[in-house]
Amino acid sequence: MSGFVIAVDGPAASGKGTIAAQLAADYGLPVLDSGLLYRAVGVTLLNEGGELGDAAAAAEVARRLDPTRLGDPAFRTRGAGEAASRVAAHTSVREALRDFQRAFAAQSGGAVVDGRDIGTVIAPDAPAKLYVTATAEARARRRWLQLQASDPAVAYEDVLADIRVRDERDAGRADSPMAAAPDAVLLDTTEMSISAVADAARRIVEAARARWEKTLR
Repeated sequence: MSGFVIAVDGPAASGKGTIAAQLAADYGLPVLDSGLLYRAVGVTLLNEGGELGDAAAAAEVARRLDPTRLGDPAFRTRGAGEAASRVAAHTSVREALRDFQRAFAAQSGGAVVDGRDIGTVIAPDAPAKLYVTATAEARARRRWLQLQASDPAVAYEDVLADIRVRDERDAGRADSPMAAAPDAVLLDTTEMSISAVADAARRIVEAARARWEKTLR
């Protein structure tokens, strides 16, 4: 892996996407929200009349996924998040999306990739690895506030229930993406402001970048 890669992992609504986007802007790197890939698979599968529990159908959708459509707002809804969690449980879906993610991370100029098994599976050799986390309650509140713009009727309690179900589903997988890479730096954002989180993430990456640059000399 020749470029400087930043892997940002963490559970749902931990703030990893915001952190990844900020780091990409800070370092002038392309960024991939890998969760959007799974959201796109889930939503597309449902739109085509498929079942989220159908591993073969979900994998077929994943193999022909058009990454240029990831900006579709339909992939940012509460339902899309649940669909993503369901299809991500299929090994065949993860395998179908793995090559795309690895190719993105392997760009010669470097990249930022966020998700939930980036530092362990997609880019295990990434020079900078962060594992972003927060309590389920804090994550649910953040997601609830995000959803208010598109769905004012959604209740915080329902979002919290969704978060807990997704955490339990992920933790129950044999290859659970909830585990941090051994060399990842833990960043607990529960009590932190957005600016404090950004500063902390930048310091972590700066230290990793300094170590990485030494290896190039």
